[in-house]
Amino acid sequence: METAGRAVADSVKQHFPTGRVLLLAGSGANGGDALVAARHLLALGRDVQMLALPTKHPLTKLNRRRLSACGLKVEPLSPATLRRALNAADVVVDGLLGTGFTPPLRPALGELIGLLSASAVPVLSIDLPSGLVADSAEVPETVVQARRTVTLGGWKPALLYGPAAQAAGVVEVVGLRVPHDWIDREALARRLSDAEVASKLPVRFADAHKGTAGRVWIVGGAPGTLGAPALAGLGALRAGAGLVTIYSGAEVPLITPELMAHQMNVLNLGDKARPDAVAVGMGLGQQAEAAARMVLGWNIPAVVDADALQANLAGVGHAQVIWTPHPGEAARLLGVQTGEITRDPLAAARRLQDTFGGVVVLKGGPSTVATSKQLYVTRGGHPGMAAAGMGDTLSGVLAALLGQGLSAEDAALTGVRLHAKAGELAAERHGYGLMATDVSNELGAAWLALRGTLES
Repeated sequence: METAGRAVADSVKQHFPTGRVLLLAGSGANGGDALVAARHLLALGRDVQMLALPTKHPLTKLNRRRLSACGLKVEPLSPATLRRALNAADVVVDGLLGTGFTPPLRPALGELIGLLSASAVPVLSIDLPSGLVADSAEVPETVVQARRTVTLGGWKPALLYGPAAQAAGVVEVVGLRVPHDWIDREALARRLSDAEVASKLPVRFADAHKGTAGRVWIVGGAPGTLGAPALAGLGALRAGAGLVTIYSGAEVPLITPELMAHQMNVLNLGDKARPDAVAVGMGLGQQAEAAARMVLGWNIPAVVDADALQANLAGVGHAQVIWTPHPGEAARLLGVQTGEITRDPLAAARRLQDTFGGVVVLKGGPSTVATSKQLYVTRGGHPGMAAAGMGDTLSGVLAALLGQGLSAEDAALTGVRLHAKAGELAAERHGYGLMATDVSNELGAAWLALRGTLES
C-alpha cells in the first residue's frame, strides 16, 4: 500500500504538476492507496483535500490516522461534500473501488461515480477506474471516465480489451515490489516485450536462396473474394517467404508478379516440391472445409483462417497449426454469442485452444495467443487497421514465418506483433484510413524496427 500510494503521488506530480488535488478514498484497500498518496503529496507541498468513506480495513484505518497526524483533516465523502470539492479541484484521484470490486454497484457509490464522471475535472484512477470489473472487457453503465490510470503490479484484462479499456485513459503500470516468480505464477497471461519478440524472428544467412527461405502455399479465393488470397500472398512475400503459390477457385488478380497462381483442382502434394507451410481458407467459400481437411492431413505447418474455420475440424489439427478466428468466427466455432467472446477474450482463447489444439490467435485489439501451456496478450497495432483484408495479410505473414522454420507458437507471437507494428508505421505514413496493402508494404520496416530493439 505504501509503494502503491507513493507511485500514485509521483504520477500526479509528473502529469498534474500544479493545482489542487482532490483525493477520494473508498472503504477498501484502494482507499488506503489514496490516503497514502495524499500523505506524499502533502509532503511535496501540494494543496490537498481528502474525502473518505468509513472503513473497517485495518491498513486503510492506519493510513487514515497517519494522514491526520500529518495535519490534514480527512473529511467524510458524500454527494454533497463531493459536489463542493469538485468546484475547487484541478485533478481528482479516484480511490473508490479497485480490483476487488464485484457487481452489483451499491447505489450510494453509483451516485458518487456519476458525479465524478459528470465533472470536467480530470481524473487519475488507482488500479482501475471505479466501476470496472478487473477481469471483464465489458464497460458498465456507471463507471469513472479516467484521464489516466495508475495500475498496480501488472495489467488487468479490463485495461487491455475494449470497450472497458476506453474508460481508463492512458494507463501507467507500476510495480509493487512483489517477487517476480509470484507474478509469473499468478498471472493469467504474458505480454512479451518487443525485444523478446525480435529474438524469435528468423535470421537469413548469406548463402540463403528462394528454396531455403520457405515455400508457402495460399489456398483461398472464389468468385467475388479473389483479393483475399492475393493479400495473403503479398503478406507472405513481405514477411520473407522465398516462393509463394496461390491455389484458388477462380483466377486471382496479379497484384504483384512475384506471386504464382494455380487452380484449386490441381491442389495436391503429388510430385510437386513439398511446401514448408500452407495458409488455407481466405475467401474460399464452400470448398473451405474440405480443403482444410486435406491440408491438415498433410501434417505440415498450416494457418487455418476465415472460411476454413469450421467447428467440424475440432480434433483434425496438429501441433503445428495456427487457428486465426476473429470474435465472430470464434463464437461460431464454440457455438456461443459473440458477446461471450469479447467479454472475456482470455477465457475464449483458452477454450478454443483446448478444443482445436495447436495455437490459437484470437484476433482483436489486442489479439490473444493461446498455446497448450500459456496465454499471451499481444502489443500494439492501430485502430486504422479495422479494415478489410488485414486478417488475410496476417495469415500470409504467419505462413511465411512457419515456412522459415518457426514453431507455431513463435510464428504466432512474432507474426501478430510484426503485423501490428507494420500497422503502426502505416498509420504514421497514411493517417487514419489504412488499407491492407499499406500494412504489407511496411512489414520490412517493422521487421527492422523490432530487430533494433535487440540493440537498445
